[in-house]
Amino acid sequence: MKKEIAIIILAAGKGERMKSETPKVMHNICGRPMLFYVLDLAASLKPGKTVVVLGYKHELVSKSIPKKIQVVVQKRLIGTADAVKQAFSKLRGFKGTVLVLYGDTPLLKKESVDKLLKYHIENNLDATLLTGSMDKPKGYGRILRDKFFAISGIVEEKDADDFEKDIKEVNTGIICFKKTSLEAVLKKIRPDNRKKEYYLTDAVKILYKEGKLVDGIKIADIQEAEGINSRLDLSKACAVMRRRVNEGFMLSGVTIIDTDSAFISYGAKIGKDTVIYPFTVVERDVKIGKRCFIGPFAHLREGSRVSDDVTLGNFVEIVRSKIGAKTFAKHFSYIGDTSVGRSVNIGAGTVTANFDGRSKHSTVIKDNAMIGSDTILVAPVVVGRASVTGAGSVVLKNIPDNKKAVGVPARILKKRG
Repeated sequence: MKKEIAIIILAAGKGERMKSETPKVMHNICGRPMLFYVLDLAASLKPGKTVVVLGYKHELVSKSIPKKIQVVVQKRLIGTADAVKQAFSKLRGFKGTVLVLYGDTPLLKKESVDKLLKYHIENNLDATLLTGSMDKPKGYGRILRDKFFAISGIVEEKDADDFEKDIKEVNTGIICFKKTSLEAVLKKIRPDNRKKEYYLTDAVKILYKEGKLVDGIKIADIQEAEGINSRLDLSKACAVMRRRVNEGFMLSGVTIIDTDSAFISYGAKIGKDTVIYPFTVVERDVKIGKRCFIGPFAHLREGSRVSDDVTLGNFVEIVRSKIGAKTFAKHFSYIGDTSVGRSVNIGAGTVTANFDGRSKHSTVIKDNAMIGSDTILVAPVVVGRASVTGAGSVVLKNIPDNKKAVGVPARILKKRG
């Protein structure tokens, strides 16, 4: 059944209400563009074909789309029906079900779409809508039904009268079509609306009048299908996705003390029995091992790798660094472009000075070293195995194994007696 499904993802719009030069679908939610969540959803359905329709700044968006997914460009943004029509150039010879998704609905779950597809295919329908109920459906098209409660059309809010605006059942935009029915009806859609655009929603009214089989199912949680049109919508979607990410980690054995103040990006990896304290930020491409203690107010930036049994405490920032097992950095430290060995103790106020104004440089701290409070390590520099720096040291040169260095600039202490 899956091979008889083609998916069209509409992602052409600029998103005027975002007030941004960035295409709407490329705005981030939990560390990745919202479009990527829709691409993941499409891939999970294992369709025969997937086509993404791009428009505004399509060159920028297309760079991030996997090569196996076909891309078409809507040169003039004149409506969703026209966008789908452009996608048909990639569906020649395909027969089956066409599922239309939107690049700005990243919260939609596979279970909801599976239910829609199953209902559509089992009942051999020409079109099946995913609808939902809202108490205050501002901005959504309303579902129109006839006296037999059959779906007879959709009216967009801008074209709705006062009676139609009171309708609580809304169109999510997600819809399945029989490919032959959709191909025929696209030729009949006209821009007879205030925006003078070709609305895909008009296909429902035309199919109904022609006696075709049109039906719909309601989504259990309308929040899944809410589109993102503004920064306010984006913020709400981020909160929902952050909760999902955090719940996933907790179900896999991670303790998150306060889920509302743990900001963990999609794609981060955290081992079992690790504890995440409040106001901790974990960015994408970060891996944290088992039995670690992270935060509060810690920031682990992209490219960081944290081994097992590590403590990174209050106001510690790690970026592009590898932290060895059983290492401690409990207070007020910046560790950048650094390889830290096993069982290292990093004192409060330690800073790796990794940027010389033009280039980043690396620091190496070997196993069992002790870095004194307020030490500044001026990269590139190496602190040897089991070596010690005194409090307030400024390390400009490499420190050999089993040595102590103190002062500004730091000098190696000679053993006495």
